[in-house]
Amino acid sequence: MTDKPERLQIDIVSDVVCPWCVVGYRQLAEALTATATAHEIHWHPFELNPQMGPEGQNLGEHIAEKYGSTREQSQQARARLTELGAAVGFPFKFSDGSRIVNTFNAHQMIHWADKSGRGHDLKQALFSAYFSEQRDVSDIAVLVEIAGSVGLDTAEARKVIEDQRFAEAVRQTEGFWTQQGISGVPAVIFDRKHLVSGAQGVENYTKILEQLATMRAPAS
Repeated sequence: MTDKPERLQIDIVSDVVCPWCVVGYRQLAEALTATATAHEIHWHPFELNPQMGPEGQNLGEHIAEKYGSTREQSQQARARLTELGAAVGFPFKFSDGSRIVNTFNAHQMIHWADKSGRGHDLKQALFSAYFSEQRDVSDIAVLVEIAGSVGLDTAEARKVIEDQRFAEAVRQTEGFWTQQGISGVPAVIFDRKHLVSGAQGVENYTKILEQLATMRAPAS
């Protein structure tokens, strides 16, 4: 008999304002539970709109400018995302006032939180704050409050953003994943070598995990 394989490493490259990242992660989480897969998740930064100014932009206007979507197409996409979110227990709350914002500071906060084992919790809290509560996750006060909600020190959280101590580290990490060919998110990398892009659905993620389990099974 040989030992069981080590925990499956799952690296997820995503942005906190990416709705498909929420859906994809939630679908994957259900598949991980269904297959009882021992795993560890590592979140990595990606900015959908790195040039977005501090004032942000109306989400509908942004989508129209970036993708050429009509108002009707945008509404249909929101309805579909809301439906998919509900299926995995995540409430999307879109409105005409929804805004897209710069997420660089949010990624720095996650980087810092990860050092004390709270990066995953903070990532989930930021998803909920932005998509379910329509909060401005580029606002320092909001970021500090959310950090506190997952048990992080709020005074230190504020300093992290004010002194930008992790700015270079986040830039380097973003650059690394871009160099690996990641140009869209979510991008999920299993076992450091198997890339799966986009929200695949619970069934497909389950099949992927089952295939990986077979590949990783120790020889008897």
